[in-house]
Amino acid sequence: MRLVTFQRQGLPEIGALAEADSKIIRLQAAEQLRGGAANPHFQSMLAFLQGASAAREAAQRTIEFARSQRPEGVAIERAGVELLAPVPRPESIRDFMVFEQHVINCTRRFEMPHWLASLDRLVDTTLGRKATLSYHKARSWYERPVYYKGNRMSVIGDGACVTIPRHTKAFDWELEFGIFLCRQGRDIPKEKARDFIGGYTIFNDFSARDIQKTEMGGRLGPAKGKDFDAGNAIGPPLVTPDEIPEPYNLEMRARVNGEEVSYGHTKGMRWTFEDLIAYASRDETLYPGEFFGSGTATVPESGANRCCCGLEMGRFLQAGDTVELEVERIGKLTNRVVGRS
Repeated sequence: MRLVTFQRQGLPEIGALAEADSKIIRLQAAEQLRGGAANPHFQSMLAFLQGASAAREAAQRTIEFARSQRPEGVAIERAGVELLAPVPRPESIRDFMVFEQHVINCTRRFEMPHWLASLDRLVDTTLGRKATLSYHKARSWYERPVYYKGNRMSVIGDGACVTIPRHTKAFDWELEFGIFLCRQGRDIPKEKARDFIGGYTIFNDFSARDIQKTEMGGRLGPAKGKDFDAGNAIGPPLVTPDEIPEPYNLEMRARVNGEEVSYGHTKGMRWTFEDLIAYASRDETLYPGEFFGSGTATVPESGANRCCCGLEMGRFLQAGDTVELEVERIGKLTNRVVGRS
């Protein structure tokens, strides 16, 4: 299923995408016609996630009813409503760095002068990754999946605008995807972690890179480099795991004003979502509705065309730009960048 949260007449609802994603089946409206009563699992996407397999089974029955019976007022045009993030206010946001090449690229950008970074790339191609300075600087990353916690209150959906913070001159996109959890658990074994994934979606972790670089020099952060209104774009759909049996074999692309500027592939993930769930749940209870981001996607190979955010290629966003992220089998997340008035 491909599920969305949308706003209609000022009220949020959840629905299922249909007819090549051009229409939305209103789940609660369809269920009331099918069964004669509202289903608590369809009150919100958080309620749906909390319902886990029972909610998915109920939704499938409701969708089949709507498709076969075509009751009036149940299927609406997607273009006629405002899409919110799948979970408009996640229970938490953890954003990880799971793509090795992004870690190496950022280490060279943030921690090395240009000449040394160029030399480090040469060493990489001739002697191998483990011979590079960037590898040794990032050794702790190879030992565990690191993350920061984002602001769950500053989430936007597909089609929403994001305003460039006034304190940055290096505003950036990040090509990511992520998961929402659907079960509660603590000390979750990696081999059981996939059962906790409620669905996959796309994530654009907008970033003020100049501020981030200054902050992280203080050995803490990121903070205001990531913390500003509308900084976390998530969506459009939540795609249930049965639709994506191989999440680590997906192409990812970013476009700015229609131009493809970066390419990634989920095969470049050193840490899987199962690794992240197992690590984050150590001595800590995880809950349905929590969001885990992958961090900026790359592919394993080095090279200028293997950069997946503006920081890595020295290109940043300007007011008026439109950013589109695409992840295979999930869809496209589009947001417009505006200046502060």
